[in-house]
Amino acid sequence: MAERVHPSAKPTAQPPQAAATGAPPSKGGPLPVYRPQPRKPPPPPRRRWRRSCCCSCCLWFTLILFLLILLSAASFGVFYFIYRPQRPAFAVSALRLAAFNVSAGGRLSSRLDLNVTARNPNRKLVFLYDPSSVSVFSGGVDVGDGSFPAFRQGEKNTTLLSATLAAGSGQTLNSAATRDLRGRTRLSLEIDVDTNVGVKIGNLKTKRIGVKVQCSGIDVAVPTGKAAATASSSNAACKVKLRIKIWKWTIS
Repeated sequence: MAERVHPSAKPTAQPPQAAATGAPPSKGGPLPVYRPQPRKPPPPPRRRWRRSCCCSCCLWFTLILFLLILLSAASFGVFYFIYRPQRPAFAVSALRLAAFNVSAGGRLSSRLDLNVTARNPNRKLVFLYDPSSVSVFSGGVDVGDGSFPAFRQGEKNTTLLSATLAAGSGQTLNSAATRDLRGRTRLSLEIDVDTNVGVKIGNLKTKRIGVKVQCSGIDVAVPTGKAAATASSSNAACKVKLRIKIWKWTIS
């Protein structure tokens, strides 16, 4: 009796290439070759040398700036220790109100004779003054203007400055100032002096800096007739302010 052959229930194994690609096996031809997709190269690592270079530059700039400030402070300390610089001093020596009149229409006419003493307290510094502008005020009203000439002031020197001041020609006051000044028998005066001064140290001359002198506490009677009135300046006090300009800023 002939034996009956039964087909096997197990599937036929496919070649590795066919299994990988999922393609059916080729009958009688070459098997398909699997070609993997090329991967994109990873991005190059970031260069950090630029950041480190910037940090180094900032560090060096800060260090150099600190050294410059330190050297400037040391130089100023040495200069102060050697020369002991002091501000100039000013005082009102005398003031005479020779004429003062305010018309009903507000026209002001005045004449003042002013003497101011400038003193240099330094032993090794010479002051070089430019021409100075002088203004006298009473209650905020300008009652006289004039000027002092330029001068050189040596060490430990006292200089007497004299000027005749007068109200500007054609100066007219408003109604409130007119009523106030016409009714007064005495005037409280303030004096402002504006100038520029340089310092000479041996053969070295510094750049000019602004100086503003403000004197207050001066009292004078309004003259009657042709007799001039002498001001009382026993309580007068003068303050000296320096105006130092750095680029666009002015420090006073």
